[in-house]
Amino acid sequence: MKPNLLNNESEVHVPGPNSLTWEINDVPHGEVHHHFYRSAVVGDDRDYFVYTPPSYDPSAKKVYPVLYLLHGFSDDASGWSAVGRANVILDNLIAQGKAKPMIIVMTLGYGAPEIVSRTGMRDPGLRERNYTRFRDALFTEVIPQVEKEYRAAKDRNARAIAGLSMGGAESLYVGLNALDRFGWVGSFSAGGLSEDLAATFPKLDSKANSELHLLWIACGTDDRLIAANRKFREWLKSKDIRATEIETPGAHTWMVWRRNLAVFAPLLFQESSPRPTN
Repeated sequence: MKPNLLNNESEVHVPGPNSLTWEINDVPHGEVHHHFYRSAVVGDDRDYFVYTPPSYDPSAKKVYPVLYLLHGFSDDASGWSAVGRANVILDNLIAQGKAKPMIIVMTLGYGAPEIVSRTGMRDPGLRERNYTRFRDALFTEVIPQVEKEYRAAKDRNARAIAGLSMGGAESLYVGLNALDRFGWVGSFSAGGLSEDLAATFPKLDSKANSELHLLWIACGTDDRLIAANRKFREWLKSKDIRATEIETPGAHTWMVWRRNLAVFAPLLFQESSPRPTN
């Protein structure tokens, strides 16, 4: 069963060649840890998952960079591990020397749980409340817990945020409004972007170019959200903000987002990573 809060679906994984990054290979494997906590911000009990790479040693002095990886609308916190196979992708990339060993935090993306309905994302006020309270829970609850329990780097240069669909919009909203916390921001098929971008990103200007190591915006060309993503990229250009623009074949599907992560993750936390270019 594919985990989802609105749609019950079955899914079959048909194994492909080992060259596909999301196929399990004979390489060292990291671990996925499941955490539960009571959110004072949202007022409910919730969870998050943490991937630690194969080399991770909780007793060592080494600290690891962290990617906060967000799921899409109607998914739950397990989406990226249960369906996206994020842990498998990182196992393979790390074994191949293509990605830095990193911690990945996959947390519940709802600041306003009532948004999970057939019409929830169509309500601009509810959408904004969802994003704002999600940000507050992330900043005051999840990140402090992760940095207390894991050997997680606390430097903005070693902290990234990315997500798919609703999680892509949340990554942009949270990351681009908190460049003191995140040096790397990625969006895969962002859904639920505000119509008033100037109000959503009031302080964002060309100064961001010197602060962001990477702003990576991807969408499938067959995705119904491609127009909104192109509009956002054009708005960034109007503000003289550079971004890496990615368009690939495909619609609003996990196959697109697995490929997005497989390309995005190797760019993170690399000292020689180029600044984004339009």
